[in-house]
Amino acid sequence: MALDNGPVHGREALAELAGERVDHRFKGLPPDAYGLTLAELAGQRRNLFTDGFATPVLALSAERLEHNLKLMETYAARHGLAFAPHGKTSMAPQLFHRQIEHGAWGITLAVPHQVWVARAFGIGRIFLANELVDAAALRRLAAELDADPEFRFVCYVDSVRGVELMDAALTAAGAARPVDVVVELGAGAGARTGARTEADCAAVADAVAGTRTLRLAGVAGYEGEVPDADPERVHAWLRRLVALAADFDRAGRFEGLDEIVLSAGGSAWFDAVADVFAKVPGLSRPVLKLLRSGAYVSHDDGHYREVTPFNRVPAEGALEPAFRLWTQVVSRPSAEQAFANAGKRDAAYDLDLPFAQVVRPADGGPERPAAGIAVSGLSDQHAWLRTGPGAELEVGDWVGLGLSHPCTSFDKWQLIPVAEADGTVVDYIRTFF
Repeated sequence: MALDNGPVHGREALAELAGERVDHRFKGLPPDAYGLTLAELAGQRRNLFTDGFATPVLALSAERLEHNLKLMETYAARHGLAFAPHGKTSMAPQLFHRQIEHGAWGITLAVPHQVWVARAFGIGRIFLANELVDAAALRRLAAELDADPEFRFVCYVDSVRGVELMDAALTAAGAARPVDVVVELGAGAGARTGARTEADCAAVADAVAGTRTLRLAGVAGYEGEVPDADPERVHAWLRRLVALAADFDRAGRFEGLDEIVLSAGGSAWFDAVADVFAKVPGLSRPVLKLLRSGAYVSHDDGHYREVTPFNRVPAEGALEPAFRLWTQVVSRPSAEQAFANAGKRDAAYDLDLPFAQVVRPADGGPERPAAGIAVSGLSDQHAWLRTGPGAELEVGDWVGLGLSHPCTSFDKWQLIPVAEADGTVVDYIRTFF
C-alpha cells in the first residue's frame, strides 16, 4: 500500500513526533518528565546538567549542528553541486527536513527500510545508493511511484542479473512508472559494489534499455572505496566516471531525459568531486551533479575530523563536531584508573575509542578540561578511564566525551537532546534505525 507522502503529510508526521510521550524507551531523559510530550518537554527548556537528565546521555550542540548545515549548503552552492546527503548517518527525519531546508535536493539512503522511513515523513526525492533486487520492496516502490507523480526515486544498478530481477519484480507488480536507475561504476578491483569495467557498465546499460520498467538516468559511484585512496587515485577514478557519462551520452543512452544524473561523494573526498565535476564536458542535456556526503551533519572528534576535505581546503570553512556523550564516574579504584557509566551500548567504538574532553565536577564547580584523562577501553556499560598524575576526577563527576564516527553514534540513541552552549535543551531528535 502506498502512503500519502506529500509535503503536508511530512509536516503532519513531524508534528506527530513532537506529540510523542516521554517514557522508558528513551535513555538519559529526566524521570520526572515521563508522560510529557516531546514538545512540552522542549518547551520547558530544561538544562542538561541541572534539570534531571541522567547519564549516560548523548547531546547534539544546537549551534554546531546549525553551523554544519549552513556550511555544506554554502559549499554545494559555491561549487554548482546538487546535494543529497546520506540519511543513513542519522536516520532522523527532523534532520532530513532541516537538510532540505538548507538546500538539499533530496536524501540518499541505503536499504528499503530507510526509504520507507523517509517516505513516511514526506521526503519527495530519494537516491538509493544500492541495487534494489528484493521483490517485496520493489512492489512497494512501484506502488509509491504510481501513487505520487511528484516522487523522484533513483537507485544503482551494477549487474545484468540485478536488472533482470528488478524488471521481473516490477513487471509482476504492474508498475506503471519506470524506475530511474544509474549504472554504478566500481571503484576498483577488490572495492565494494559496482560494475568493474566500462564494458561491464555498458552491458548493464544495454540490459536496462531492454526493459519497460527501468529507465537509465545516469551514472554514479563512491570514490571512498578507491583502493589506496589518495588525491591522484581519487581524481583519476572520478574522471573515469565523468568519461563514462560522456560515452553513454554520445551513444544516445540518455535520450528522453530532462537531465543526466552524475553522482558521487562521501565525506572524505568531496573536494575531489567538486574539482572533477566542475570540468564535466558539455553533454546533450543538463547534468545533475549530485553530492551525497552525510557525516557532516554532526561531524565528529575522530575519524572525520582527520579525513574531512576542509583540512585540505581550509579557506572553504571548517565543520564542527556536534556530539558530546556525557557519562558519570561511578568508580575510582586507584589513582591511575576510573570507571564511568557509558559503554559500548552508548558510544561509537568501531573506528576509535571516545575522547575525554571536559569534566563537570559533582559539586557544581566550573567545567574544566579533562587533563590527564583518557578512555582506554569500553565494556558494555562502562568506560575505562586512564588517569595520569594530577588528574582531577572524583566519583560523581560528569565527563564529556567526544566521539568518532557519526553513523554508529546516532544508531545507539532513539532520542537525542539538542542543547545550546549553556546546556539549555531546545529540541529532541528522534531516530529510526
